[in-house]
Amino acid sequence: MNTPSILKKIIETKRTEVANRSAETSQRVLEWVIRELQPTRDFQGALRSKMEQGRPAVIAEFKRASPSAGWIAQNVDAGDTARAYKQGGAACMSVLTDSEYFRGSDADLVAVRNACDLPILRKDFIIDGWQVLETRALGADALLLIAAALDDDHLQHFSALGRELGLSVLIEVHDREELERALAVPDTLLGINNRDLHRFETRLETSEELAPLVTDERIIVAESGIRDHADIERLGRAGIRSFLVGESLMRQVDPEAALRELIGQ
Repeated sequence: MNTPSILKKIIETKRTEVANRSAETSQRVLEWVIRELQPTRDFQGALRSKMEQGRPAVIAEFKRASPSAGWIAQNVDAGDTARAYKQGGAACMSVLTDSEYFRGSDADLVAVRNACDLPILRKDFIIDGWQVLETRALGADALLLIAAALDDDHLQHFSALGRELGLSVLIEVHDREELERALAVPDTLLGINNRDLHRFETRLETSEELAPLVTDERIIVAESGIRDHADIERLGRAGIRSFLVGESLMRQVDPEAALRELIGQ
């Protein structure tokens, strides 16, 4: 498993963070919180519904910053952005909760959850089963697992635990080797990230090259580098109908209008 250096650095930070957070909030407390929650919103079903209507299924992302771009949208309100994405035609939302590298927070996810009824993907760096429980306890409906950050046993275990908790699971891959590993995990969504974390290049060709290797039963989500409707149409010709878009929407003054234009409404 060839883990990029930036990802290794993030994971090292995350190990310390998880140790501290799990010491403050035990697994038993998380399990108690989860028992009191309403059922999850159907993340995968929301994507399929848009796709069956012949429309692009966009997972609109709330993202304040990134290691490569720095601050993207520092002072925006998560709830206002969620309502704009809902009105703009998003199928689902993604929320960055990593604080050290992406300036996100659990509070952003909770604000989005309270602002609209879109199913929510928690975007973070999952390296421990405690975080899978935490994801559900925060009110998320879907879980991100990054193939480059996890070995096969953890991919299988965390995915199974997530599904047991009612979460949809999105496994993110960057190349053919990671794709083959992800396809060995049943009942998951497949995210193809067009950003190479080794060289920080973004190529839509990554999605175009990997998508034909995936059967029609599995939903493919193209991630990174999607800026306009032409990109949506281009990836659509490769058989991709679901897209995760963050930075290009977060930089807009009017994210609702930007999303409508992206979708082609």
